[in-house]
Amino acid sequence: MTDTTQPDAPEGTSSQPQTPDDLVAFKQAFRRHAAGVAVVTALSPDGAPVGFTATSLSSLSAVPPMATFNMARSASAWRAIAETDYVAIHMLGARNRAVAEIMSGDHALRFEGDHWHAGPHGLPILNDVTAWMVGRIIGRMPLHNNAVVAVQVEQGGLGDDDEALLYHERAYRLLGDHA
Repeated sequence: MTDTTQPDAPEGTSSQPQTPDDLVAFKQAFRRHAAGVAVVTALSPDGAPVGFTATSLSSLSAVPPMATFNMARSASAWRAIAETDYVAIHMLGARNRAVAEIMSGDHALRFEGDHWHAGPHGLPILNDVTAWMVGRIIGRMPLHNNAVVAVQVEQGGLGDDDEALLYHERAYRLLGDHA
């Protein structure tokens, strides 16, 4: 990656970090940053299930229980997220690698099969995940072509514990996998 700092500044002046020289370096930096894998599901305005993988899931607070995720407003699921009150958030483990691949694939095929069922509020709940939560969307903050979505968790459940599933270098990986 391109060095983004300036050489030592002369005494009495400050050294300010520079931005990366190009977008390629920025994208590569985040590809190298391993992240846990979650899936967010919702219902479209016509009641069809929608969902997507989210590596941007983050805990916002424990009391009250809140989480955030980011998504592109050009994503196939954005209209549903923009117009619904409730979403389901699922944490995936190693045993859910195939589900992660389904949920990041063709949006028209994401809910074909028996890997999910209808849950609270009719939301699609993925089977056999390490944890799932249903929450009410309490904020959507548009930023450029994206949005940060805040959710207050109202209910959920824990599945069996599992080894971590990570997203790294544009692939789903298990701890110890090599690129």
